[in-house]
Order: sequence, then structure tokens, then C-alpha cells
Amino acid sequence: MKEFRYERPTDADAAVALLTDAPAATYLGGGTNLVDLMKLGVAAPDVVVDVSRLPFEEIEETDGGGLRVGAAVRNSTLAARRMVRERYPIVSEALLSGASAQLRNAATIGGNLLQRTRCLYFQDVGKPCNKRQPGSGCPAREGVHRDLAILGASEHCVATHPSDLAVALVALDAMVHLVSASGPRSLPLTELHRLPGDEPQRDTVLRHGELITAVELPPPVPEARSAYRKARDRASYSFALASVAAVLQVRGGLVHHVRIAFGALAAKPWRARVAEEALLGQPATGEAFGEAVDRELAAARPLRDNGYKVPLARRLAVSVLTDLAAPEAGEPR
Repeated sequence: MKEFRYERPTDADAAVALLTDAPAATYLGGGTNLVDLMKLGVAAPDVVVDVSRLPFEEIEETDGGGLRVGAAVRNSTLAARRMVRERYPIVSEALLSGASAQLRNAATIGGNLLQRTRCLYFQDVGKPCNKRQPGSGCPAREGVHRDLAILGASEHCVATHPSDLAVALVALDAMVHLVSASGPRSLPLTELHRLPGDEPQRDTVLRHGELITAVELPPPVPEARSAYRKARDRASYSFALASVAAVLQVRGGLVHHVRIAFGALAAKPWRARVAEEALLGQPATGEAFGEAVDRELAAARPLRDNGYKVPLARRLAVSVLTDLAAPEAGEPR
């Protein structure tokens, strides 16, 4: 591992200043992704700025009835919070489906959103990779790509984003709050991550030195139910082959509000806006769900070995939506 300077600032301004002054610096949250990449030689920062102990560990209600989650909150803490389990079950389900209990105890909310792809070529410094070394090529297109993107990919990159939490937050219309040397700003979480285009090395729209301080969830939609479901090769500690997060409100048998996001199909959580638009005002039936999802997945461009993701994602989405639409006793999810 390359030698580096380690800093642990006590406030956000100091953290931002440290990173802004060092082009090859990086933030450290729980370290569950960054440390692995440093060991592999994929990441080689000159300065590591530990932000895990900054005062961003609060989970608090907002004045409008939503929830503000500090970036340093641990994944396990957020998943276990009663308010989250009752009002935002989709968040708890997504967090609990990711990694092991030990890693969830270490990983932070901010770091989870910024984890890098698990593409084999990105993680192997002996192989070319446009995301790691722009212009070197994307061998995954003709090589091992079973787990990789079918939506939004480019000739330069077919990697997928691995976060489960990000998919749930996109379906909830969450906002992310940031701070930099230029001051604070906020943006919808749907705009945080990027598709590869011709700049696959850029995972997000963050500027150098910009720091995530919190994620804000809007108030739950009245009478809506939500769920996150993930298909993977094994039942634990495995990244998704496809996942679906959905929020559904049904009134009089018709879809009144719907949000759908797919995971593991693209370089960012894929908001299924085509399917959402097709479903509004339609009967909440399996047939309608299937037709809407088919419209969304018509944009898929699978490679040689990952075409299975299209029917897999379809079945997941239809199953989740059908379950959410089913009349059941008890409180809305």
C-alpha cells in the first residue's frame, strides 16, 4: 500500500480545507470500501481525511415530517431505528440486505452512497479499465460481464453501482446535503450519480473537496406502502444481480402514486420514470405492472452474458408491486 498522510479534522470546514488543498486526497468514512481499494492499489491517495467522527451522527425529524440522517450515521444504526422501520421500511430492508452485520456496523450512510463499482476489471490493476485509467479500454464488454450493466452503459464502461441504500433513497425522492469551500448545496439523490458516457471515471457530480453532510427523506406518502427486494447469487454478503425499490399508493383500485428504482442494472440507481408514468391512474394489477415495466426495460442493451437481467428485473418489479398492491390488514408499509 502506498504511504499516505492521515488527518482527522474536528469540523467540516477543516475537512473540506484539507481535501481542497490536496488534489490526491480522499475522505474516509467507515473504510469498508476505500481501504479495500487502497490494498488493491486501485486507490492511492496522498492524504486520507477521516470524517467518520464529525458531528453528523444525528437522525432527526424535520419540521415538515421527514427525516434528516447525518452522513456519519452507521448503516446498522439507521436500519434498526424504530422510526425508520415503521415509516421507511424500504430503507431498513435495503440496508439489511447489504454486506454483513460487521460491515454494517462500520459503514456510514455517506460512504455507502459513494462506494465504487465491484467490476472485476476495475479492481484488478493489472487489467485495463476506463474507470480507473481513462482511455485504457473496457475489457468487460467482451470479457466477464455477467453482473454488469444493461441500462445506461456506454462503449467506455458497463460497470454497475453496488449500493442497496441508494436505490431505496432514489425511490423515496431523497435529497443529499453537501458542503464545500464554496458553501453548502443540496440536490436530489437522483442527480448524485452519473452514467458513464465518455467520462466513466466520474461516478458522481461531486466537486473535489465536496462533502456529504446529510441525507433528507421527505415525509412518507399517506397510505403508501414500500419495499426493497434483491436477487443475488447467495443469501448473504453478496451484491445484487438486480434489485427493486418501490413505493406504491393505491386508491379505489387505481395507482395514485408510484416510485420505482432498479439497482445493479446501471452505473447509478435507475429511476424507472417510464414505468411510473405508464402506471399512474391505471389498475393496480399484475398485468398493468408488467406492461409498464416492459416499457422501461425496452431501453436495455444487454451484452453476451447478462441478458438474464431483463426478465429477472421484470419479475422482481412485478412481484414487489403486486405485493404492495395486495389488500392486507394492518398499517401501510
